[in-house]
Amino acid sequence: CSICISEITDPKSLPCKHTFCRACVDTALSYKSQCPMCNTIVGELKGNQPPGRMDWHTDYGTRLPGYENYGTIVINYYFSSGTQGPDHPNPGHHFSGTSRTAYLPNNEEGREFVQLLKRAFDNRLVFTVGTSVTTGATDTVVWNDIHHKTRVYGGASGYGYPDPGYLARLREELATKGIK
Repeated sequence: CSICISEITDPKSLPCKHTFCRACVDTALSYKSQCPMCNTIVGELKGNQPPGRMDWHTDYGTRLPGYENYGTIVINYYFSSGTQGPDHPNPGHHFSGTSRTAYLPNNEEGREFVQLLKRAFDNRLVFTVGTSVTTGATDTVVWNDIHHKTRVYGGASGYGYPDPGYLARLREELATKGIK
């Protein structure tokens, strides 16, 4: 066993095919949902997103560039201000809440993504507390490495559509967090 550096007892193999002592790997996975050898996600990661709310609706009148034959899924995220927990940068200190809006095409793939994003949100992976790249504000709710389109127009560089590779990149970002 590469964890305890002893002969493997009660072997347990992970999906990546690495094998460890059951007790060793169960303990390791309780701290981090990744294989201790290759860092492959095992199950779904849990993040440190503060409490918040996610909802969505369909806007049939708005058409995203590149998806003109479909309406638009409008996703809203809401976070109240609060106190940072032990897994945040400044435990016990205040953090500022925020609200954010994002857009997906209302086609089969977009509807699948809103469900995947809901799972990521429920696993506390979409946001975190940190420093805003945009404003420089500290101790505030910020995006956490799952990119969203926050504008209808503007293209890839403007956080909007058209961006032909966006949904493929989003799928990869979610998969790295165990959301498939």
